[in-house]
Order: sequence, then C-alpha cells, then structure tokens
Amino acid sequence: MAESLETDVVVIGAGAAGENAAARVVQAGLEAILVESALVGGECSYWACMPSKALLRPGTALAEAKAVDGSREAVAGPLDASAVFKRRNSFTSGWDDAGQVRWVERTGIGLVRGRARISGERAVEITGDTGAGAHLTARHAVVLATGSTPVTPPLDGLEETGFWTTRDATSAGEVPGRLLVLGGGVAGTELAQAYARLGSEVSLVARHGLLELFPRPAAELVAAGLRADGVKIHTGTSAERVFRDDSGSIVMALPGGEFLYGDRLLVATGRRPSLRGLGLEDLGLDPKGLATDDSGLVTGAGNWLYAVGDAAGKVLLTHQGKYEARATGAAIAARAKGEIGFDAPPPWSPYAATADHAAVPQVIFTDPEIAMVGLTPEQARERGIRISETSLPISVAGSSLFADGYEGWAQMVVDEDRSISVGFTFAGPGVAELLHAATIAVTGEVPLNRLWHAVPAYPTISEVWLRLLEKYGL
Repeated sequence: MAESLETDVVVIGAGAAGENAAARVVQAGLEAILVESALVGGECSYWACMPSKALLRPGTALAEAKAVDGSREAVAGPLDASAVFKRRNSFTSGWDDAGQVRWVERTGIGLVRGRARISGERAVEITGDTGAGAHLTARHAVVLATGSTPVTPPLDGLEETGFWTTRDATSAGEVPGRLLVLGGGVAGTELAQAYARLGSEVSLVARHGLLELFPRPAAELVAAGLRADGVKIHTGTSAERVFRDDSGSIVMALPGGEFLYGDRLLVATGRRPSLRGLGLEDLGLDPKGLATDDSGLVTGAGNWLYAVGDAAGKVLLTHQGKYEARATGAAIAARAKGEIGFDAPPPWSPYAATADHAAVPQVIFTDPEIAMVGLTPEQARERGIRISETSLPISVAGSSLFADGYEGWAQMVVDEDRSISVGFTFAGPGVAELLHAATIAVTGEVPLNRLWHAVPAYPTISEVWLRLLEKYGL
C-alpha cells in the first residue's frame, strides 16, 4: 500500500534549483519534501558544471604556466589524463550523493526517492523501481525543478552508430584517440578543448558559427584558442549522416563528399526542459514548455504550480536557476503567510527573478574565456533601446603581466537615454573574474558618471574598465 504524506511544498527534482527552492521555504518556516529519481544534487553536480570545469581547469593552468617567461621553462610534458580524471571524480564525489543527502537532512527537508507524476491539484504520485510508491499532498505548492535533457538531432545513422552525450563526455575515464564533436555551442566548445588538451584529435562541426550567440570578436578569440590546441573547426555545415566503417571507426559525412573520422562522437546540440511524464497534459499544460511569471508561478495552472531552473525554460544556467528558485521559495512562503497575493510580484522584489530579463551573467570556461552579462547590441536594439557600443582590445598593464602576448577583447553597451550600461562582454585569459563587477553595474543600473569613480586597482586586468569608459568619453 502506498504511503501518504502531507507537507507544505513538494519540490520535484533535487538538483541545484530544487534544493534552493526547498531550502528557502524551510528557512521561512514551512515544510518541504524533495522528490528525486536519480542522484541528489542533479546534473550540475555530477555531469555538467562541476565535472566539465574540472576537466578544463588543468589544461588552462598548464597553458597559463606556459604563457609566462620563467614558468614556461619549468613546464615539461603534457597533462596527466589519469590525474585529471581522478581530480574530476573528486568533484563529483565519485557519483555518490551521500553528502548531498546529508545536507538535505541537516537542512530539515524531507526526501522521497522515485519518479513523480502530478495526479491532481497539489497531488503527486511517486513510483519507484521496485514498484513501491507514495502519495504526496502539498498544502501550498508543487514546484517543478526537473532540469533539462539533451536534444538529439534527427541525423541519419546516429542511433545505430552510438554516441556520447555531454553526460558521457564529462564522466568518461578514457581519452579517445579521435573525437568528433557535433555542436558549436558552449558545451561542445568547452568539451572539444578539454579533450584536445587531454590528447584527443578533435574535429568540431557546427551548423552555424562557433558560439553563434556571442559577439563575433569574442567567439573568434575562442576559435583561435581551439585551433591552437589542434581542434579542426567546421562551421556553417551540417552532418548528413554517420556510420561505422569496416575498421569500426565512426564516420561523419559532410556536404560535398567530405568525411571526418573518429573513435567517439559527442553530440552537444542543445537541451530542452525535462517535462515529459509528469502528467502536465492532464492539467491542460504543454510538456514541451511552460510559461511562468517572475515568481515561477505557471500560467494556466491555478495558484499552486511553479517551475524553476531549466524546467522553466527561461535561462538554462545553474546559477540563474538557483536564483529563480530562491525567488520562488520566498514567494511561496510569503503567499502561504498571506503577506503577498498571486499577482505578478514587483520587479526586483525578493519574490521576482527580474534579472532573467536583463542581467544574466554567463561564462564560457574555454581558454580564452568569455564572460558576458546583460544585453548584446543586437538584443538591446530589438528591445527598442537607443544604445552606443564601445569596444577595444584588452591591453593594459594587468593583462601584460598576466600572460606574455595576452590577447583579449572587451565591449560595453550603453543605454544612451538613461546613461547606464546594459551589457558587457569580456574575452581573454582570466576574464571570468571581471564578471561580477559588470553584473553589479548592470543589475544596479549604475550611472556611468558614478561608475567612472570606481577606480580599478593597478596593475590588474580590471584596468580595462577605465579604458572602456575613457573611450566612451568620460
């Protein structure tokens, strides 16, 4: 007989977003139960952010050492792949979620293992691999924090040939001699460089340009970095089919009769919200995607169903999902206590993920890095903002000290009617650490004449802020 449990909030999905939503409502004095069918901690902890960055960092550290006279001469030999994998494994706790489970318990959150399906208003049915189950009833809210799943392209021969997803690439214990990468977005680009530096011969195929959604000068610096590591980049083309030849090699056929050969094929062609099998159709909702307000409340589902993180489909970034979850948890708790109503909360309040619209920070952890926040010039113009664009190479005392022959690029986008910055992009070694200052400037709508008084320390790469403002005319 299925166990029946009642709580204030049921959160489906115990990844980073789900954990934050549950923690926030518990901190506010409510009860919460997390439901998870896999590892507590989710994709980021075990197959995405943490392991991928752990694979990238040793290669970047080695390249940084080789970029400075004096340390360059002390460097001998390539990366030790087994040591890189061992360090990567430490960040995933060996794909064991015991530590995450202890955190859930210490925080006072309940945990139920199994697959969830919404069976009615505030009602969730849980089934497990053994057939045992539970019936959960939420007094206030059900939160979908189910993450996202890879999008597999309709490529002839793909299923028969076999391929890596990003999960396979970030958890692998081998370095393929030849790696084919299908997809020129963030995941494909990062993993292409990681495996090239581990010793693979890498070929990357992108339907459009490399990192198409980022400013071209920044993307071109990354492309040059990949080529310097031996990655063969094929942009503006699509694979027509894949198959295995008589030797067992994977063959990718490109237009014009060109063939690429590999021992492994990584498909990194994007992700979509993971919403299937949750019973959303029975609620009149489309499992292909949900609409939510800035508190995470799902449109068309009454006042009890919320979605956060990748499941909400707004910004598929871990840190932004955690931010959304904190706002949603705060909104649920405030509504449960009668402190706010169910209308859309005011922008920039504790209950609204307003930054999703205009101040999303993101980093591509390639070498060189790209760090970007806010709007590109094209995005700003599409919103009807009268903008100016200021850009220049990063060439300051701090960058020349960071690496011999340092190459970088910076861009500032200004709303001329309000005299505030609405977007920044930095590309170059070590620029990720410039990002939070830019995020504060954009989120806080700091006037440019006040930003000019934020003096960058000498000699750091942050001097580029002064150069941007000087070129702008301050």
